[in-house]
Amino acid sequence: MLHLELALAYEVFGSAPASLPGPWYEVDVCGSRPVRVGRFLLEPDAGLDRLPYADTVIVPAVADTVADPPAELVAAVRAAHEAGARVVSLCTGAFVLAAAGLLDGLRATTHWAHTGELATRYPRVRVDPDVLYVDNGTVLTSAGKAAAMDLCLHVVRRDYGPAIANLVARRLVVPPHRAGGQAQFVTTPVPTQDSHPLAELLPWAMRRLDQPLTVADLARQANLSERQLARHFRSVTGTTPLQWLLTQRIRRAQELLESTDDSVDMIASAAGMGTATTLRRHLHRTVGVTPAAYRRTFRGARAGSGRLPPCDSASRTAAGTADLP
Repeated sequence: MLHLELALAYEVFGSAPASLPGPWYEVDVCGSRPVRVGRFLLEPDAGLDRLPYADTVIVPAVADTVADPPAELVAAVRAAHEAGARVVSLCTGAFVLAAAGLLDGLRATTHWAHTGELATRYPRVRVDPDVLYVDNGTVLTSAGKAAAMDLCLHVVRRDYGPAIANLVARRLVVPPHRAGGQAQFVTTPVPTQDSHPLAELLPWAMRRLDQPLTVADLARQANLSERQLARHFRSVTGTTPLQWLLTQRIRRAQELLESTDDSVDMIASAAGMGTATTLRRHLHRTVGVTPAAYRRTFRGARAGSGRLPPCDSASRTAAGTADLP
C-alpha cells in the first residue's frame, strides 16, 4: 500500500466541514493485521470482514502491481460490492478491483505509468489512460496520486453537493475540480545514449520549437532518410516525427502557461503554434482544456463557495488494507 493515497482519503472523508448542517462520513481503516505503509506502521480499526457492512469502500494504491493482490483483500472487496457497497479505487488500487472482477466490461483508469499493464493483465477492462477518474456509479477508479484527491472530492460532490465539496477543497487548499486528464502530466521520453541516432536530434529540435520544422529538416539534421527517421522515432517515442514535434510544442506551451504571464498569442508563437487559435485547438484536443483553464489550474485558482444544501444521512466509508511488501 502507498501512504499518500490512504492519507488523502482519510483527510477528505475523516474530517467534516465546520459548517456542515448534518452528519458526515464515519471512517474505519480495515485490514487483516498491522501493516507497514512506507515508513509508517498502520494499525487497522477493524478486520477486512467489516467491508461488507460499509456503504463505501476505498481501496488505496498498491505498491506492487506485478504481484497478484492479496486473495483475502480481493475476496473482501468483492463481497462488499455484492452486499451493495460503492467501491472506489485510488491510483493502482484499480488492480484490486480488476482482480475482483468488478471492472469487467467497464471503463476504468489508473496511474498513466500502469495503464498498459492493467489493460494487458485484465483484457476485459476498458482502460482509459487519459482521464483523471472514471465514475461507473457503484465502481469508481482514479488515476495516480493527486487524481485520487480529485476522485475523493467527486465522491463528496455526489453525496453532499458542490458547495460542501468546495468547502472541503478549500480546507485542503486544492482546486474543487480540475479540468482535463492525465495527458497534461505525461512527459515524452528522450534517448540518453550518445550513440543513438536521435540522441542529438531531439535536443536540437527542442531548442528550435519556435521555428517551422519539417520531417525533411529533421532527417537532414540526423543524416537519415525520412523512412529511417520515422522508424527510429517510432521505436523511441512510439509516434511519428510530426506528432512528437506537436507534443513537444504543447508541452512548451504548458510550461509557459505555468511559469509566465505572457499572452496566449505570445506563447503560441514561442511554442511554434503560430496563432492562439491553433494553440487552443491543439491543447483542448490533447489535454482537454483551454489555455486559460490550464493556466488557472496550475497557477492556483481559488475555490468557490455557495449555500449549503441539506444532508439527511452520512455514509460509512472503509479503507481496505492488507500486508504488502
